[in-house]
Amino acid sequence: MRFSLSSPLSWCKILALPASILLWQGLSAPVESTPPRSPDQTVDCEILVIGGGLAGAATAYESLLAGRTVCMTEITDWVGGQISSQGTSALDEKNKQRSRLFFPRGYNNFRQRVERKYGRLNPGECWVSLSCFLPLDAHQLLTAQLRAAERRGRGTLKWFPNTVIKDLAYNEAGNQITRAIAIQHRRVTNTPPLNSEPLSQIIEDTYTYENSPRLDKTILHFIPQTLKKPGPADWYVIDATETGEIIALADVPYRVGIDPLSPDEPSSSSITGDPYCTQGFTYTFAMEKMAEPQTYEIPDFYPRYAPYYSYELPRFANVDLLFTYRRIWSPTTGEPASFGGIRWSAVTPGDISMQNWTWGNDYRPGTSRDNLILTREQLAATGQLSEGGWLGGLRTETLRRGEEHAIGFFYWLVIGTTDSQLGDGVKEPDPTHRYLTGLTSPMGTVHGLSKYPYIREGRRIIGRPMLGHPQGFTVSELDISARNYRDEYYRENLPPEMYRVLWTRLAGLEGVAAIEGILPIDQISRRTRSTIYPDAVGISHYNIDFHPCMAEYPPEAPGNREREGTRQGQGTTYPAQIPLRAMIPQKLDNFLVAGKSIATSHTAAAAYRVHSFEWSVGAAAAATVDVALSEGVFPYQMVATLPRSNPMLRFLQSRLASQGNPTAFPDTSIFNLDWDGWR
Repeated sequence: MRFSLSSPLSWCKILALPASILLWQGLSAPVESTPPRSPDQTVDCEILVIGGGLAGAATAYESLLAGRTVCMTEITDWVGGQISSQGTSALDEKNKQRSRLFFPRGYNNFRQRVERKYGRLNPGECWVSLSCFLPLDAHQLLTAQLRAAERRGRGTLKWFPNTVIKDLAYNEAGNQITRAIAIQHRRVTNTPPLNSEPLSQIIEDTYTYENSPRLDKTILHFIPQTLKKPGPADWYVIDATETGEIIALADVPYRVGIDPLSPDEPSSSSITGDPYCTQGFTYTFAMEKMAEPQTYEIPDFYPRYAPYYSYELPRFANVDLLFTYRRIWSPTTGEPASFGGIRWSAVTPGDISMQNWTWGNDYRPGTSRDNLILTREQLAATGQLSEGGWLGGLRTETLRRGEEHAIGFFYWLVIGTTDSQLGDGVKEPDPTHRYLTGLTSPMGTVHGLSKYPYIREGRRIIGRPMLGHPQGFTVSELDISARNYRDEYYRENLPPEMYRVLWTRLAGLEGVAAIEGILPIDQISRRTRSTIYPDAVGISHYNIDFHPCMAEYPPEAPGNREREGTRQGQGTTYPAQIPLRAMIPQKLDNFLVAGKSIATSHTAAAAYRVHSFEWSVGAAAAATVDVALSEGVFPYQMVATLPRSNPMLRFLQSRLASQGNPTAFPDTSIFNLDWDGWR
């Protein structure tokens, strides 16, 4: 959306589309936009961070340490994203990286704060991680960490919770964001507190300018701060949202869902690609173990979702096992227990668990009728790309069903007797649990669900075209995966030429001989490392881990199954880097992307989504902007000479390293081919 603040706003009515088109897309009719009143408050800053998740928090943290003035907006009232408002407060980490504490400095600082608060790093004694804790505490700890960085670096943090971006303005050339209009909401007096309703019931209201019976709105006008050292950009805007919301609003090139089969994406389950099949999202919730059986009022919607739920595998078919998997609080250590070869300390009354389970509260739509992350075509069809029409870019009805689905999973755990994957006679009721609700509960909501769903995959930018990437830069499956591409699946399913190109790209030091045909395909020794990027500004290491979309509509339909082939690329990876090119979108020069919306393929995104990655890419965004503002250059100019480096890029990488924010794993070199120990 583009408008100029130098002249009166020209707001358009949303296009009236035939009802048949709206029904075919499975979308509700658009809401008409009305002209907004004048902004209630003007706020200036050097860096506008949109999204207060881990990537946004990391951007703010490093920017504050650099003495910058940061505005940070967040749709919820908690900072931290995955670890707080999304409730996934169990740190996903690889063992070797964790054993060396080879993380960005701010991430390590947060882990230390957890340990200091509880006297131990794992107060929940969970077994999915070595650190599981309460989301409410994560918000408080991270808030304190940001304030400490503000004092230490003499920066300024302007924090705007309960705030969404509604519109953007651009310069005359159209290559820089010059203004942003936001809406901050608060409850109307004598109405229930915020976080009383699930997100689906309030999200569209938060994006409308007008006050409502439920919400009072403040219209905010974000503008650049006057810089001491003027340069080509007056400020920088960072998209650190969970869904790539601002890249859709700014309408820069991006992808959604499954990429087409190619030599770089050889495990893709689609020849042509599928924008509707993204990874499932999850509303998490917390439950407490009780000493006595409880009574439950089963919701009316439970029968709709009950056919979906499952333990998934026989070795997981135990309520206590699922409970301890992500147990986030355990005041008393129980006796040793085990099931299916997995060991844990027994559940005791007072223990609290956070639930995040694939065949449980994951909601996995995958068709044009129910996809959560609306495509560009769907956004246009519903008027969200018209001036004043932006409503966040999500399908509200799918959010609502995801909320019901999550609550239903709790009831399946305590009263359920069916299992969609393992059949009858496996699931037994266990009514000794309480669903936790209230503003002081772990999730901080009256309804008990996380404030925002855990988003595994949103929109992903397409980087700028450059040498080797004529269609735009992207980190692909082949860049990070440790799969055996000699496997029969690839030899039999890939076209011969595609299979040949795949192996020339895996050849490493033998690449020239492979490309020239001197070295036969079956004699190529594949490199045992990830792609090494000359513009690396951060690190990431995690398995390619899919929570695939379901094949049919709706996801919870009895007998539904995962989309065939969507787990083919799943598996181990080599330690990976975050290239600066993956953070730079097309079209806009003072706009960077942090978080899960960097330029990765669908398969690579399944590894580039965990907690430490988000922190690393946020730290990289902050350092990049600090250098860009200080030295008077645009980020794209730092990578313009690639594959050759340049002094400004080396300066940025040196600064990151000196700050304790690694850009490469130990012994990273094209001549070091022994990376198997990191798998």
